[in-house]
Amino acid sequence: MIIGIPKEIMRGENRVAAVPETVQKFVQAGFTVLVEAGAGAGAFFSDSQYQEAGATIVSDAEEVYAKADLILKVKEPLFNAKKNKHEVDMMRAGQYLITFIHPAAPANHQMVKDLAAKGVISLTLDGIPRISRAQKMDALTSMSTCAGYRSVIMAAESLTKFVPQIFTAVGMIKPANVFVIGAGVAGLQAIATAKRLGAVVYAADIRPDACEQAKSLGAKLVETGVPAEIAVGQGGYANKLPDEWLEKEREAIKDTVKEMDILILSALIPGKLAPILITEEMVKSMKPGSVIVDISIDQGGNCELTEPGEIVVKHGVTIQGIKNIPGHIPTSSTWMFANNVYHLVDYLVKDGKIVLDTSDEIVASILVTDGKEVVHQGAREAMGL
Repeated sequence: MIIGIPKEIMRGENRVAAVPETVQKFVQAGFTVLVEAGAGAGAFFSDSQYQEAGATIVSDAEEVYAKADLILKVKEPLFNAKKNKHEVDMMRAGQYLITFIHPAAPANHQMVKDLAAKGVISLTLDGIPRISRAQKMDALTSMSTCAGYRSVIMAAESLTKFVPQIFTAVGMIKPANVFVIGAGVAGLQAIATAKRLGAVVYAADIRPDACEQAKSLGAKLVETGVPAEIAVGQGGYANKLPDEWLEKEREAIKDTVKEMDILILSALIPGKLAPILITEEMVKSMKPGSVIVDISIDQGGNCELTEPGEIVVKHGVTIQGIKNIPGHIPTSSTWMFANNVYHLVDYLVKDGKIVLDTSDEIVASILVTDGKEVVHQGAREAMGL
């Protein structure tokens, strides 16, 4: 089997789907690996490192797509301006694709339909179930870890004061107050990072288990008052709250918000837009010079003033809506992503061929297109199929 690693074409995307370490593992397992020239440059992996690991460097993206049986990518297929054609158009029937597809997102519906029409067998990494045997394959959790860490570093860079408590000859400077809203994987990593930087950390989540995890990391809990039977959905994820409870949650956190130096917003609802938890009035109440980093911006954002992809100052508060935060630490995020992908491929391949057993929970959760049809349940529902 031939594995192809094309260079990512999304603007600002520095990650790549394989590192020399995982290429070597693939080669040792009997695969041929083709890597597009410069694919790893953004994450500081050179072509020579891939060659030393056993890969063949290919100068042209179309050659990678033409020769590979399995394409490994970070981002969903996009229009390649240099080639004046969509990446889907470079693919062929019977070819396998593993990447983040986000098939239920309306912006991706046509691309998913095109993959199906082309006969591409596609699998999405954002569908990996959070079960023990899938942990090594869970790229979404890995990238959330990166986003949580980096969000605090980004906030600290924008903050105009020290984060830790500082003792000086002229007096003591108090530590910064950090409030993390949404204690999922990203939120918990943000809490841990802020604590390591010396901040006083507060946290809120509507799920009792998430609150306990936040507390175990040293965060001071801000109670939302949302009953567990309303807050917690399937798989332990947060439910979309009715408007009355969403308003109660805002009311519960607003007094804490105005005392904070940094807000990290990471409250998400699977398959839905992120809830608006921070209103313009709440931003107005914050201290001048404070910072908001809205991790949830890829799903719409938790602050109504966040601008996707932008850093803006509103009412004296810096609001960061930077998208694709894991791409801002490409060496670490690429290493994590590549190892997740390696473990998934290793799981799917039997005797040198990919075997898709749809009775397997992992396969059923990630398979998007097969047999020229869209088979992913969430995508079908979103498309009205």
